[in-house]
Amino acid sequence: MIVLAATPIGNLGDASRRLVETLSNATVVAAEDTRTAIHLMRALGIENRPRLIALHEHNERAKAAEVVELARDEDVVVLTDAGMPAISDPGFPLVEAAAAAGVTVTALPGPSAVLMALAVSGLPTDRFSFEGFPTRKGGERRRLFASLAGEQRTMVFFESPHRLADTLADMAAGFGDERRAVVCRELTKLHEEVRRDSLAALAAWAADGVRGEICIVVEGSTGALDVTSIEDGVRLVLERVAAGARMKEAATAVADATGLSKRDLYEGALAAK
Repeated sequence: MIVLAATPIGNLGDASRRLVETLSNATVVAAEDTRTAIHLMRALGIENRPRLIALHEHNERAKAAEVVELARDEDVVVLTDAGMPAISDPGFPLVEAAAAAGVTVTALPGPSAVLMALAVSGLPTDRFSFEGFPTRKGGERRRLFASLAGEQRTMVFFESPHRLADTLADMAAGFGDERRAVVCRELTKLHEEVRRDSLAALAAWAADGVRGEICIVVEGSTGALDVTSIEDGVRLVLERVAAGARMKEAATAVADATGLSKRDLYEGALAAK
């Protein structure tokens, strides 16, 4: 059996009793970083020294078959550096391979930056979309946000601190300056911070530099835009194109948000360029 074990995302006190018991009895641990796994077990007072297998983003597909075969005869505990394996972390290819091979997969629940950020955000939590890390490339990132402009669910993103200001500025361009958002920094740690404001205001704040692990929670589209004419719709399409979106993606987003014809918007925008 494969056991996906959630680990603390910053506060060691969040380690569950089940995690400690499981690691205390484990014979094989597949870890994103074996050094981090050893440090965690020592910090938790675990004297057990299981066999350690490195399983990270660069080798997980190649290692999946080996780990699955081991899991036929004994439990293999899977750890990432923080949080739940397979959620924006190594683990998905292994679970996919195990499912295909008929090997049981279970999980030990625990800390989740995604769910904690969503819970403390003050934004709707009944429906949400986790988008992971946006691409590092500015043009692709702007096109991504333009394509998500009509998304009505609350959206959760991860981001690195040195790209935060640029990402928030691109979000403001794609979603609108006044779209509500929340930046959650250093969750569960000593300097935890939750900052709520408009995307434009958050981008200005982040321009001074921010440190730590970052989650961004963005309000979903609040409904259809108050646009009834193709001319106004075309203007919105062109604004998204100017922000970096592809024409077809921009036309689709505006059509979804307004109810106007995607074909008419696309053709009108082409003619206006």
